[in-house]
Amino acid sequence: MENKSHALMAGIFTIALLAAAILIGMWFNRDQVEWVPYQIATKLSVPGLNPQAAVRYRGLDVGRVENISFDPKVVGQILVRISVRPDTPITRSTFATLGYQGVTGIAYVQLDDDGSQPVMLKSSEDDIARIEMRPSLLDQLENRGMAILRQTEEVAKRINNLLEPANQQAILAAFDNISKAANEIGGIPRQLQPTLAALPGVTKQAQQTLSTLNTLSKDASRLSASLNDIAGKIASPQGTIDKINDTADQITAVVNRFEHETLPLANDARSSLRMLNRTLNNLSERPQSILFGPQEALPGPGESGFTVPETN
Repeated sequence: MENKSHALMAGIFTIALLAAAILIGMWFNRDQVEWVPYQIATKLSVPGLNPQAAVRYRGLDVGRVENISFDPKVVGQILVRISVRPDTPITRSTFATLGYQGVTGIAYVQLDDDGSQPVMLKSSEDDIARIEMRPSLLDQLENRGMAILRQTEEVAKRINNLLEPANQQAILAAFDNISKAANEIGGIPRQLQPTLAALPGVTKQAQQTLSTLNTLSKDASRLSASLNDIAGKIASPQGTIDKINDTADQITAVVNRFEHETLPLANDARSSLRMLNRTLNNLSERPQSILFGPQEALPGPGESGFTVPETN
């Protein structure tokens, strides 16, 4: 009995020691960080993402995924709750994407920031802030792959339409026309052969024409130089223009002299001629006036000796 009691006490002591060691290890390994909660809302698919998945900010581990659930307020929207360290610089322009570890397919949350709104995003248990999730590289490749597949399908449909019997006949006819055109083009050099043979003569005539044009150009240059000399002599001092101006000034002086000296003499001569004509007329009418003098004029009305003429 005493041996059994000693064995029982030893077993209890061992169990208590193991329990104490486990508790001490858990106490030393307990999480001392006060995590900050955030929510990621997205309508994109999140394949390979599980709770306790890593959360990384530009490649650095900053937290973990706490929970993944559907949004009860928005149909089809997924809410991913994450917890990150309080020193993580999450701002209003921070966004999330899905990253994948190698070829295992295990996903993690990758946080990044485009710097458009550098204002810290506050979050707490009472008011959890939300972070936008953008398409990952695989999502973009998938979307572009689908677009490429649709375009490939459209190209295949057009190729099938192109290979219909009617289109095949049109293509064969086009090739036939191209062959005929090629044959006609092949005959063009033979048709151009006479023209090519005549080209040396045309070239020689063109050279002669150019020589003639050069000679005419030289003659024109000499003529232009002669005209320039004549123009210089005409426009030079004591030249033709100056002589013409002197002659015009002399003519102007003669005209002025004629106007001021000769014209008054002509007027006096005309007056003298009129008086002479009047005297000759009086002599022809009354020659006796030479002896007896001119006839006295009869008194007019209001003068002494005026008599009213009698009327019959």
